Amino acid sequence: MVIPVHDVNPVRRTPWVTYVLIGVNVLVFITMPGIAGSVTGDGDLLRLCHLQAFMDHYAAVPRELIHHQLPRVVPTGEVGVGPHGPGCVVGRPGYDKSPALSVFTAMFLHGSWLHLLGNMLFLLIFGNNVEDRMGHVRYFLFYVVCGYAAGYGFALLNDSSGEPLIGASGAIAGVLGAYLVLYPKARVWVLVPFLVFLPLRLPAWLVLGFWFALQAVYSSGHGVSGGTVAYAAHVVGFVAGMLLAWPLKPGTPPPPEPPGLLFGRRARPHYSW
Repeated sequence: MVIPVHDVNPVRRTPWVTYVLIGVNVLVFITMPGIAGSVTGDGDLLRLCHLQAFMDHYAAVPRELIHHQLPRVVPTGEVGVGPHGPGCVVGRPGYDKSPALSVFTAMFLHGSWLHLLGNMLFLLIFGNNVEDRMGHVRYFLFYVVCGYAAGYGFALLNDSSGEPLIGASGAIAGVLGAYLVLYPKARVWVLVPFLVFLPLRLPAWLVLGFWFALQAVYSSGHGVSGGTVAYAAHVVGFVAGMLLAWPLKPGTPPPPEPPGLLFGRRARPHYSW
């Protein structure tokens, strides 16, 4: 994978919604039960039980979304000792969970710092221009709709799964799809791992098209062995973002187009605009 670091595509207004989304995602992550222990390497059982109970409450579960099969017993967040030793206590849920609402709450949950920072990097680089083109309110609604499309799309393909689905990547994939439609020729500086991180300036259609192709390959089960990444959600979110952004394409002003494909020292971004 290439790592995007900057795009040559200035905006006309401050992307407040993108900044707020990033802030809320970070705030939710650092306040999630059990996260403090994961940062320090302290993975004691009580923290893990708290985190599991929190995820079961607020994460989206495909089986719940499609068949409305809510579990009769869930982790309570407490630790107990059973026949096989210490473990997480389960009991009847003390809350009424709405599967549809869980898709929204799951968009702000992440399983690790790497998961969070990777998503926020893509949102920061590509979300500002999509928000600039759509406007603040319409962009937020677009973001949520793409997240729901990704969540339910993944659930339809995995309707018997009881594994929690979390992360903003489905909604952010929609942002990437919209960016590809609106600004395919915008130049993006990326770091390519080739012995060292080689800086390249590439067109957005190549960067995002390559990203989408990888997600499609991975979602089909090729090129990966196991893993817990919901690649199908990325594919559905990306396609939803493209379709929703397509009506805006005719009136979208083109971004600056530096000539050529640069690399090495010449490709380093200049933040003069």
